[in-house]
Amino acid sequence: MRAEHGIHVGGEWRAARSGKAREIVDPADGSTLARVPEAGAEDADDAVAAARAAFDAGPWPHTPPAERAALLHRAAALLTAGRAELALLESHDTGKTLAEGGADVDCVADAFRYYADLVGAEDAGRVVDTGSATVHSVVVHEPVGVCALITPWNYPLLQASWKIAPALAAGNTFVIKPSEITPLSTVALVRLLTEAGLPAGVANIVTGPGDPVGARLAAHPGVDLVSFTGGLVSGVKVAELAAAGVKKVALELGGKNPNVVFADACATDEGFDTAVDQALNAAFIHSGQVCSAGGRLIVEESVRSRFVAELARRAALIRLGRGTADGVECGPMISAAQRERTADHVASALAEGAVLRTGGKVPPPSEVRPATGYFYEPTVLDRCHRGMRVVREEVFGPVLTVETFTDEDEAVALANDTEYGLAGAVWTADAGRARRVARRMRHGTVWINDFHPYLPQAEWGGFGKSGVGRELGPAGLAEYRETKHVYQNLAPRPVRWFAG
Repeated sequence: MRAEHGIHVGGEWRAARSGKAREIVDPADGSTLARVPEAGAEDADDAVAAARAAFDAGPWPHTPPAERAALLHRAAALLTAGRAELALLESHDTGKTLAEGGADVDCVADAFRYYADLVGAEDAGRVVDTGSATVHSVVVHEPVGVCALITPWNYPLLQASWKIAPALAAGNTFVIKPSEITPLSTVALVRLLTEAGLPAGVANIVTGPGDPVGARLAAHPGVDLVSFTGGLVSGVKVAELAAAGVKKVALELGGKNPNVVFADACATDEGFDTAVDQALNAAFIHSGQVCSAGGRLIVEESVRSRFVAELARRAALIRLGRGTADGVECGPMISAAQRERTADHVASALAEGAVLRTGGKVPPPSEVRPATGYFYEPTVLDRCHRGMRVVREEVFGPVLTVETFTDEDEAVALANDTEYGLAGAVWTADAGRARRVARRMRHGTVWINDFHPYLPQAEWGGFGKSGVGRELGPAGLAEYRETKHVYQNLAPRPVRWFAG
C-alpha cells in the first residue's frame, strides 16, 4: 500500500494547507493503510480556482471530441492494465472481495470506453428546420463548466467513474471529493488520468470530510454543477447549498429496493434455486452496502416457508472474512459505526415482532476474520411488515427482510410503498405479468428475473427520494452539458418595427 497521498490541484500534488492528515483504515482488521491530507475549505477554494482557470483559459473545453475520446480510451487501457493493483487497493480500502474489486475495475473501464465512443461519434449539432432559406438554426451542446463531484465510500472507484467519464467527455473540468473513509482508489484514478495526458487543472482532487470540503464545493460560486452520490440527509444539504447559486444538481441518494418473487418463479427446482440464489446476491453482495441492494424480499405467501428456510440455510453458509483471502465470499462492513447502526436496525426489528432466521450478530474471529475487523453475519428477518423501521429505512448492511403478498396488486403496492425508488426486481414465469409489474413499479431500474446488472449505455437513477438526474447512458452525458440554440440570419435587413 502507498504510504502517502496528496491533494491534486492545478496539476500538482501537495499537502493540505492545515498540514493535517487522516489515517485510512482497512475494515478487515482495523490496520492503517495510508495517511491522506485532511483538506479544508481553503483547499477546496484552491481546487475550484484551478478548475476554473483550466476551463476558462485552458485547452480542454475546446479540444475536439475525437481527441477527448482518445484520452478516455487511453484511460480505459491504463485501468485494464492496472486491474490487479486497483482491485487489491479497492478490496483493502472498502473491505469488498478481490472478485468484486476486479469487477468494479472492469465496469469503470467500460464506462470510460462507452463515453469515449459516444462523444467521438457525435455530429456538429441538431439543425432546426425553420422553413426559411435565409436562416440557419442549430442546437449545440457545450460543457457546463466546473463540476464538483462528491462520491460515497461503498463504490469509490465506480462512482467516481460514472461522474468523471461523462464530465470529461463533455469537455468540463472538475474537482472531486471522495469519501474521507475510502479515498485511495480515487486518488489512483486521478494519477492515471494525468498519465493518460489530461491537461493540468482539468482533474483536481481534495481529500477531506463533507463538512467543510463537500459543503464548500456545493456552495462555491465558481462551481457550475454539483453531482452527489450518498445518503439522503447529506444530499438534501448539498441541494440546499447549491440552490443559492442556481447550479445544476444531480443527486443519487440510495434506495429501499424490493425484490418481488411470485410463486410461479419457483415452480421448478431450477427456478426455485435461481430465485433463492439471486435473493442472496441482491441482499448480501458487499455486505449489503449497496444503494441498490435488494434488502426487501417480497415473496408470495404460498412459497414463503420453503423459500425462507432455504434462503436462511444458504445465508448461514456464506464465507465471511477478509476480502483478499481465498474462498471468502463476503467481506467486512466499512466501520464499527456502520456495524453498530446495522445491529440497531436488527434489534428494533426483533422488538417490533420480526423473526430472526439466521445471523443477527458479530461472528467469532477466525484465521480469515480478525477480531479487529468490522464483520457482521448475513441476517434474514422473517415476518416483517411495512410498519417496521427496518423495512422503511435504508440499513446499508447485510440484512434481508421478508414480507409476503397474496396477489399481484398487493405485490405492487408493497414494492412501491417506500419514499425511495431506485431499483427493484420481479421474478415470475409469466411474461405478461412480468411486463405489467415492471411498468407499475415506481423505480428507476426494474430487473425481470435478475438482480443488480447495469449497463453503461443505460441510464441509472431513481424516483422519489432516491434523487434527481441520471448517471450513465446518453442522459448521463447530458447532465454535464448546457444546450445552446444558435440562430443565424443569413440575409439581415431592417425590421422597421419602430417607425422612427
